[in-house]
Amino acid sequence: MVNMDTELHTRRVVRPTERIVTGRLVRLMEGYAREVRVGQPALVAVLTAAGVVGLLLRVVRALLSNGGGGARRSFKELKKGPEFLVTPVRVRDAADRLVEVELHGHLPQSALHPGDHVQLTLRPQRDGELPPRIERIVNLTTGQLLTPRTATLWSHLGPALLLQAALGAVLVLGVAACSALT
Repeated sequence: MVNMDTELHTRRVVRPTERIVTGRLVRLMEGYAREVRVGQPALVAVLTAAGVVGLLLRVVRALLSNGGGGARRSFKELKKGPEFLVTPVRVRDAADRLVEVELHGHLPQSALHPGDHVQLTLRPQRDGELPPRIERIVNLTTGQLLTPRTATLWSHLGPALLLQAALGAVLVLGVAACSALT
């Protein structure tokens, strides 16, 4: 009778503790979406400052014509936050361990292939249960330096809303400064 436990040598996937891991890319797993958390105080501050300018713009539009404004996203939509792609990545490191890390964001499809020799710069995630995320990839096979980019709070809010908030903050500070001088 053959003992099945001794013949099966499954390698355990480990989470690296080193900041830099060098090895061979084994597999890019199926990606999934994860949501960026949006802090309510930051969102309220931006929306309040933008609301000041928005109110002034509505008054000017009402005086000049009957034209309406652009589509606005609700507080609930803005609070939800943007989603970004998370791709679990498995690498066989120099010690022949199978290491799992996460790639956040997008890379060109031709940037990484199984078997590529890579050097990963890692950063631990806030949630200790999650594997570290890739901050930078040096593909030693092709000589490419890759930096994955994810959505942020500022890209989620958008340049128009942020510009409006900046103008609103300047306007409020200007009115406060003028009233303090009188």
